[in-house]
Amino acid sequence: MSSPDFIPKIPSPLAETSSIALEWPRLREHIASRTFSPLGRTWVLALEPSGDLAWINSQQQRTEEMRGLFSAGVSFDFHGLFEPTDLLDKARIEGSALDPLEILSLVTVVERIVAWINLIFPSTSASQTQMQAATPGITQLSALLREQDLVPLLRQLHGKIEPDGSLSDDASPELHRIRRAIDRQHRAIEESLRRSLRRLSEDGSTRDELITIRGDRFVIPVRAEFKRKVPGVVHGSSSSGQTVFVEPLETIEQNNELVRLLDEEQSEIHRILVAMTRALSANAPAIHSGAAILAEAEAHAARARFAAELNCVRPVFSSSPEPALSLTAARHPLLELRMVAQARAEGVVASSPIPLTIALASDARQLIISGPNTGGKTVSLKTIGLVTLMAQAGVPVPALEARLPIFTGIYADIGDAQSIERNLSSFSAHVVNLDRISREATSSSLVLLDELGSATDPEEGAALAVAVAQYFLRMRAWCCITTHLTSLKVYAATNPGVLNAAVGFDQETLTPTYQLRLGVPGASAGLNIAARLGLDPAIIASARAQLSTQTADIAAFLDQLHDQLTATAAERETLKQREQEIARAKMQLDLEGRAEQRARTRELETKLSALLDSFAVQLRDSVKAIGDKAAAKRIQRDSALALARARREFSSEFQSTIATHVASTAAGASRGTSPAPAVVKTAEPGDMVKLKSLGRQGRIERVIDSKTFEVSVGPMKMRVSLDDISEIEKGRAVTPLEAARKRGGVTVSTTEDPDYISSEINVIGRTADEAQDEVARFVDRAFLAGLPRIRIVHGTGMGILRRTLREYLRSHPHVATITEPPQNQGGQGATEVELRQ
Repeated sequence: MSSPDFIPKIPSPLAETSSIALEWPRLREHIASRTFSPLGRTWVLALEPSGDLAWINSQQQRTEEMRGLFSAGVSFDFHGLFEPTDLLDKARIEGSALDPLEILSLVTVVERIVAWINLIFPSTSASQTQMQAATPGITQLSALLREQDLVPLLRQLHGKIEPDGSLSDDASPELHRIRRAIDRQHRAIEESLRRSLRRLSEDGSTRDELITIRGDRFVIPVRAEFKRKVPGVVHGSSSSGQTVFVEPLETIEQNNELVRLLDEEQSEIHRILVAMTRALSANAPAIHSGAAILAEAEAHAARARFAAELNCVRPVFSSSPEPALSLTAARHPLLELRMVAQARAEGVVASSPIPLTIALASDARQLIISGPNTGGKTVSLKTIGLVTLMAQAGVPVPALEARLPIFTGIYADIGDAQSIERNLSSFSAHVVNLDRISREATSSSLVLLDELGSATDPEEGAALAVAVAQYFLRMRAWCCITTHLTSLKVYAATNPGVLNAAVGFDQETLTPTYQLRLGVPGASAGLNIAARLGLDPAIIASARAQLSTQTADIAAFLDQLHDQLTATAAERETLKQREQEIARAKMQLDLEGRAEQRARTRELETKLSALLDSFAVQLRDSVKAIGDKAAAKRIQRDSALALARARREFSSEFQSTIATHVASTAAGASRGTSPAPAVVKTAEPGDMVKLKSLGRQGRIERVIDSKTFEVSVGPMKMRVSLDDISEIEKGRAVTPLEAARKRGGVTVSTTEDPDYISSEINVIGRTADEAQDEVARFVDRAFLAGLPRIRIVHGTGMGILRRTLREYLRSHPHVATITEPPQNQGGQGATEVELRQ
């Protein structure tokens, strides 16, 4: 993998971008303003559109991932980044020492690189997997840093240089020792000089009792007339000459020692700077690569902030053989930014530009936009062009949806290109530009022509405009043209592969609506706009009188057509709102009806369960009254089986009745139009069948007889006759595991969750009577639910629960066998029970 660069390498750059006409540099400047370092800003300002789909998708993907990180609350500090190439080259010189502030700036870059590595490649494998899944593009961008370990370098350099460029005392143990010695020497010299000052001040030899410094040596001020009374070295005098600065003899050696320590300090500082420089030089490749990666990362961060601010989306690129140019609710980004800034300055809520929606297919690549002046035709052209530049430069676009081809060139002839220096009139400048575009454009180019055929004789201009449009149509270039010329509108209406479009105009307010309407031409409304702008009514009336009948009729027809389209759009919107209101009301009624139905069903289920429970209690009381214990035991077992059978049949019939009632409303309306059901002659277990009474699909569980079957519909089981089956779909063989799972379904609804019943109960901590009651209820529910076996956890303890429950289960009518599980599955602490079927 090659080393990254500090500015983007644009693969397959476009042959032409018309960046000045489409204001691409201005937009780049806006995006660059969202960076925090000169490194990221430089990267953004060098961004250009590319014709390489892989590069474009990579850029869009990374920006989208960065936007996702910001949305998730992740932040990163890009401050302090700069291009370190010059300093790293200087550091590579043998024996060189960078200045402390230069080293400090490189340390800041290293800190940012280490922080980025920790963000993208977290220490834990789970976090790293999660980050790679969320940011595959950014992870790939940062792959060079995965094996780089700059932590030792950061540990060596961090905190050693103060913000002012001085080395901290902890830069090395030797520096710490020297500075402590310097401090002690300072105090010794000051104490010695104070003693001299006190002695001299008694006879008035000194002016002030202060200590000063001259030439790195501590001295005291002495009156000039007393300088011979103070033995020592004179280091200068005041500007008035009345004071001399003397270094007393007793401090000369102390000052000499101080100077030696200061020299030693400077030597140690130089040694430390050389060592720091050498360490930076040894890690120069990693620092260079890391800074370049962070440059692109910050560029993606700036694009992500821009995209979030303008609600941009990632464009989709359509390729051959069916490319398409489709923009849904696209907005001109510079216009929206200006509106946001203006609203912020005025302290009001910002509004958005009127969105633009266009759709060009591979077989219709040319769009003719007409309509009034100041109606937004040129803005539409610029929006299409600038959005395309953004998309191919890896910047999300301000739209709800964008689908674009890959263009190899974008050619725009917009605005007045006259040049006095080149002796070109407006028309001449346009023709020169058209000539260049016609020579360079291809079928994969986007051509944007504003006011084609203007600035000359209308008839000749119209003929030239139609000829130019036909030329690009034959070339199959993607082409958008704005015009006021009727001949171009007619050309668009009569030639396949060309679409008309109109910017809207409100006839009542005489103002443009800025909305682009596809499929119809637009009226120029020049006289209406002139009237709105206040031109003399007499001039307007005279101008209307000059119009030919054909021109007036065309204008009136277009006005009426746009009025009808506006009314139709309003009616369609009203109808859509009414449909939504009806759907919401229907859903509300349906929810209320279902809630009421569920409540009634629960009430009936409760009553049924209570009735059967009451019957069971009465039955047990009757059995207890029988004197013969053997007979009583036999009757109890037989009655329990009969009661369970009754519960199951009552529940099945009850659920069948409820399901039939629920389905009758939905199925009743469709029975009249549905085709006659096929006659079913037989069915087998596992077949999927459709029931006439329910209008739902179920599965054949077992064949009761040739005319009766047990069918499961969701959690319900019921008996149905052959006549109730309208359709049949042969099922595959059911595995034993699936059969066991199927038998675990609930067949009787109780007040508990009907969709699930556990196959295990835990009675540890209960008394013997409490445990027996709970197990009795649990066995009944499991038996009714059709579970083949259950597990009872009672623990070991004193063995009382185990003996009581097993003795009870051996005589239970629903129990087939009881066994003790292996030691690794509970042993004596659990009992496994197989139920009768």
